[in-house]
Amino acid sequence: MSVLYTLDLVGTGAFAASGAVAGIRRKMDLFGVMVLGLVTAIGGGTLRDLLLGDNPPFCFKNEVYLYLALGVSLLTFALYRHMTAMHQPLLYFDAIGLGTFVVIGTEKALHFDLGLLGAVIMGVITATAGGVIRDVLANQIPLILRKEIYASACLAGGTLLVLLIQNGLPRPMALLIAAATVIALRLLAIRFNWALPRALD
Repeated sequence: MSVLYTLDLVGTGAFAASGAVAGIRRKMDLFGVMVLGLVTAIGGGTLRDLLLGDNPPFCFKNEVYLYLALGVSLLTFALYRHMTAMHQPLLYFDAIGLGTFVVIGTEKALHFDLGLLGAVIMGVITATAGGVIRDVLANQIPLILRKEIYASACLAGGTLLVLLIQNGLPRPMALLIAAATVIALRLLAIRFNWALPRALD
């Protein structure tokens, strides 16, 4: 199993858990929780593939992603009471999915011969679009539009990945370094309340 595929499965599971937790917190029933987990897990990658013209999208070429997302959502629903001791589980799951999906999307865009900016944008879309769908369905302002360090961490990780690859670092190592960077930035932002500046009134 390749590093890229492993990261993809990790990100899918993490985002599915993130979506399921959001659904549980909004008092949705099992079906609602499963839907939220599924769209969070596959939404960004599906949009990326549609924009790249890679049809059908990845999750229909390999249904393991669908089964994994639904399975993790169901497991999260069943075990949620035991997870509440974990501080802010939604944000931590989201951070893991964010880091892994950024590198997945950026790497795939590079294979479609996109330049640095285009590849990074595809990485950001892969990482954030599912979360946007999740938050909209849960009737919340998407994390990407709030003051927290979120999309900016994705931009940093995607750019780092492209630069590492262009400078000859082996791709598996570059993928792991870039994903870890995004996850670390996001977790540090949560821990220390880092935020981008806002305009003064």
